[in-house]
Amino acid sequence: MELKDINSPKDIRGASIQELEALAEEIRTVILQQVSQHGGHLSSSLGTVELAIALHYAYDTPNDILIWDVGHQAYAHKLLTGRYEKFSTLRQSGGISGFPKRSESVYDAFGVGHASTSVSAGLGFAIARDLMQKNNHIVTVIGDGSMTGGMVFEALNNLKQTKKNFTIILNDNKMSISPSVGSLSKYLSKLSVKHNSYLEEFGKFIRSIPEHVGGKLREIMESGKLALENIATPGQFFRDLSIRYFGPFDGHNIKELIETFNDIKELPDVCLIHILTQKGKGYELATTNPAKWHGSDPFHIEDGSIIVEKPRPTLTSIFGKTLLTLAKQDKKIIGISAAMLDGCGLNFLKEDPETADRIFDVGIAEEHAVTFAAGLACEGFTPVVAIYSTFLQRAYDQIIHDVALQNLPVVFILDRAGLVGSDGPTHHGALDLSYLRTIPNMVIMAPSDENEMRNMIYTATQYKNGPIALRYPRAITYTNDIRTEFSELPIGKFRIVRKGKKVLIIGIGFLLAKCLDAAGVLEKKGYEPTIIDARFAKPLDVEAYKELFSKHSVVATVEDNSTTGGFGSAIAEILAEMKNPPRLVRVGLPDSFVEQGEIDELRESLGLSGQSIADKILSNAAT
Repeated sequence: MELKDINSPKDIRGASIQELEALAEEIRTVILQQVSQHGGHLSSSLGTVELAIALHYAYDTPNDILIWDVGHQAYAHKLLTGRYEKFSTLRQSGGISGFPKRSESVYDAFGVGHASTSVSAGLGFAIARDLMQKNNHIVTVIGDGSMTGGMVFEALNNLKQTKKNFTIILNDNKMSISPSVGSLSKYLSKLSVKHNSYLEEFGKFIRSIPEHVGGKLREIMESGKLALENIATPGQFFRDLSIRYFGPFDGHNIKELIETFNDIKELPDVCLIHILTQKGKGYELATTNPAKWHGSDPFHIEDGSIIVEKPRPTLTSIFGKTLLTLAKQDKKIIGISAAMLDGCGLNFLKEDPETADRIFDVGIAEEHAVTFAAGLACEGFTPVVAIYSTFLQRAYDQIIHDVALQNLPVVFILDRAGLVGSDGPTHHGALDLSYLRTIPNMVIMAPSDENEMRNMIYTATQYKNGPIALRYPRAITYTNDIRTEFSELPIGKFRIVRKGKKVLIIGIGFLLAKCLDAAGVLEKKGYEPTIIDARFAKPLDVEAYKELFSKHSVVATVEDNSTTGGFGSAIAEILAEMKNPPRLVRVGLPDSFVEQGEIDELRESLGLSGQSIADKILSNAAT
């Protein structure tokens, strides 16, 4: 049986265990080759190969519903469900998604990309099944890292709504992206190890009793071992929630997994199966450093070296190093991450002995991170909450009610603002200007270069009049000329980059570079545009903007945020107050979810290139 011949899970259900084990090795090879060539989520998918095989073998998917949490561990699932031929297009423009996606396959029952959603979604499927009086099985897979999210506990508390079988697979690899944190993770890990140790020692003792000496005693003690398995486990927490607990099991033992799933799927209860897996299994570099290989750029399999080394630091590292400098100067600065220390640059502070005790990783719990920061701010600290733009959406209520309403000086650092590339619509930071701009007391900044970014980080840590947010894209730095001194920026004030006439182009963030490209095109057509670096999306210096507008006939705004409610909308609100406003051209992301692809390709297709911006301005200037 070869992977290329598998068109659906039906093709593996008659295979032997030996054939399935060989298939697992082939799947690992295919995943490793694909990710090494095009990048992707490696260690998590390598760790769930046997699990995916066993689930599709034991359950009648897609009639039985299988839901993955987050979804970056589902590459094997995709290969088993008819997508082998398209797997080479994974995470590329026009290709298959790096996450389960309902429009892509009937086997992707629920689209994912953010953590801690699978149990809630699964319960929805289960209740729908019960109401329709169907008899299919509902299975959700969730990692121990995702179990740190509060939404999971809300769902666990509600599971008794279903009266039929509902199965949760707890994939315990002691990792989310960074190592899992918090009491539950430690509880699971500690008791799993002790449990297996105790049972192994007890099993050795039982096996040491000669059959001819104590056959009956041996039989009784074997029964006692089974009872111990059901008592001395980390399952008491779940039993207290009326969830039947089973495990822990070896998540790489296909035979044991299939037998377990077959036994448990007929039970008329909510069941949790605890399995232990190794993130990165099959590729030694990934097993020894799973966090590094969670998401990877293309690399050489032999030694793990990146194929195209980044010539300059990333903006994330600029943030981390800048905050480290400031935190050493100001002992009140506190760093907060939601399971993304490395991803958001706070690893620089965690690794420095002088600042390590002021960095807190709260797990995949963005809501908690924000309100936790609010408490710190109440006591005079300067909490810096570093979260990806798309993930901060999950804490919108906490930003409003726990921070902004009390006007607390919490600093929000939004990494991955704008387009992120191959992770696609679940990860594009396309809405932050829109959702933050509606919040009273909020200050929003977006730098156009690295030096301005450093000054904005400094400004944010000095600002004590309420919440302040700084957003920047996923990118390498544009220059090596990074200054060491800091300057505090005047809140709300824009910067004139170039003075001109008739046409005014206002760029916010790193897209200022595209505005300059557009200016070059316009100059060839006889125009002399004025170029503005907005710096701030909120507040805006309304009177200064009105004065500029009165001197130009066309105003163009350029942003890597949705044009619905974004920076262009803020400018439109100012123009609406003027008697004879100039014509407005808004350039930005569409009011739709942008698919995956290389960032430059996406910008070109969405009209965010210098030429496209110039063309839009020319079409309005000529009318």
